[in-house]
Amino acid sequence: MPSDERSEKQAAAQQAVDILHEISTLLNCHLDRRTLSICISMIENGVNPEALATAVKELRGEAHAMGLENAATAAAAAAARRR
Repeated sequence: MPSDERSEKQAAAQQAVDILHEISTLLNCHLDRRTLSICISMIENGVNPEALATAVKELRGEAHAMGLENAATAAAAAAARRR
């Protein structure tokens, strides 16, 4: 793949993550860009979005109960490992 084409795809992906992060922020989802990128990647690879949302909520609750500071990232990483 030519360098220009790869750069364009990376720029488009970054713009999509930026837009989705803004929406996430407006909806108070408390997802950072890294976590959001992981979730997007999982959905693109066939993970059911509703199941992913449920897993993130459950893992976030468990992480909160255990006192983890960055629960969203921990939840997304744990969900990725489950897959």
